[in-house]
Amino acid sequence: MSVQAVNLIYIISAALFIFGLKQLGSPATAVRGNMLSAIAMVIAIVVTLFNEQIGDYKWIILGCLIGGGVGAVAAKKVEMTSMPEMVALFNGSGGIASLLVGWAALYDLSGGPISGFTAFTIFLSVLIGGMTFSGSLLAYGKLSEKIDSAAKVFNAQRLVNGAILATIVLAGIMFCFNPSTTSFAFILIIVLSLVFGVMAVLPIGGADMPVVISLLNSYSGLAACAAGFAIDNNILIVAGSLVGASGIILTNIMCKAMNRSLANVLFSGFGATKTATKVEGEVKPIVGEDAYLILEAASSVTFVPGYGMAVAQAQHVVRELGELLEGNGCEVTYAIHPVAGRMPGHMNVLLAEANVPYDQLIEMDDINPRMESVDVAVVIGANDVVNPAAREDENSPIYGMPIIDVDKAQTVFVLKRSMGSGFSGVDNPLFFGDNTRMLFGDAKESISGIVAEFKN
Repeated sequence: MSVQAVNLIYIISAALFIFGLKQLGSPATAVRGNMLSAIAMVIAIVVTLFNEQIGDYKWIILGCLIGGGVGAVAAKKVEMTSMPEMVALFNGSGGIASLLVGWAALYDLSGGPISGFTAFTIFLSVLIGGMTFSGSLLAYGKLSEKIDSAAKVFNAQRLVNGAILATIVLAGIMFCFNPSTTSFAFILIIVLSLVFGVMAVLPIGGADMPVVISLLNSYSGLAACAAGFAIDNNILIVAGSLVGASGIILTNIMCKAMNRSLANVLFSGFGATKTATKVEGEVKPIVGEDAYLILEAASSVTFVPGYGMAVAQAQHVVRELGELLEGNGCEVTYAIHPVAGRMPGHMNVLLAEANVPYDQLIEMDDINPRMESVDVAVVIGANDVVNPAAREDENSPIYGMPIIDVDKAQTVFVLKRSMGSGFSGVDNPLFFGDNTRMLFGDAKESISGIVAEFKN
């Protein structure tokens, strides 16, 4: 196949990528957009295999079989609660792939002269790919709670990180002037990129993990883009640019939702320098039968989902309860905070999976002005995104973060297994509010009990 024909098909693939990405912006078209993007990637891979430089397909076939098998098992077996850490692993896989592509490109070109631009793109693909890989593995550990999710800071941490980065830049300059697979500078770049990825994610606490996931996703795209320049592959450049740009845009949106700058997220060490005021008060528990009586009399109910809903897999019974309330003449809405859960759009995906009408999903800025008129706000496993300390306690690590003002509703039901704090480890004074009632237990079982009361 001629180069012109390959590039023409690449343009078609790129157009499908862009169109698919556009359709991912709405739940109504997201499945179709995902399918279009997958088709575009298949087309791009198949066309690339016609490259005349490929003489042996056995390793490619083996890789496809292994990768396809892992992907198929993951798609079937991984629960929605594990999606954030799975996304972190995918980001890491993209990063290490870009590092290896850049390394392989250097071997491929080592027989002849390497231009300064090509050497620079190889340097970028190795640097960004390496830090994405190691940073994503650490993010996976924090998200899965295999390691402590708290921010880890130490004296002179920024100085150490600055020294690592300066050394990487110096090694990169040396490499670009004398590119070689065996040069000390190149080996140093690989090692320090992996170290820098760990050091970059280490001071970031659990509450900032959704931002980190989005940012690492962007890094994986930028690494792929750099690898595309290194091997002169147009579709890899386009696909990597799309991922990198969309990840940066999403990261910026999430930072605005938290009322924090990206620099503050990356370097502040969430929760490591501030200690929230100790919260004390009287908890007022409630049982399912009493919760039913209040809901049955309500004219407006707002559900506020959080990670606890994902853990309990309660989204389907929540939708069922919402339908029963609507049948009872109640207005039902779902308040969605931009960083609820542990990855971008986590709650939107869960509710879409349960076929909750998308027009009932209300963003934080739109629901807050209406919250005082809401009869009952039902908080399902959410914590930090409804914590009034973000408005009231200047000593709190989450102070200044916009929240959903559920405490202003007439009555608040909080569904939790216990009085434990959220992923950020910050106590929540909402639990002790005069208008708050705690419904303890598994969220799915609690809501199923209320549904049974309605049906009876």
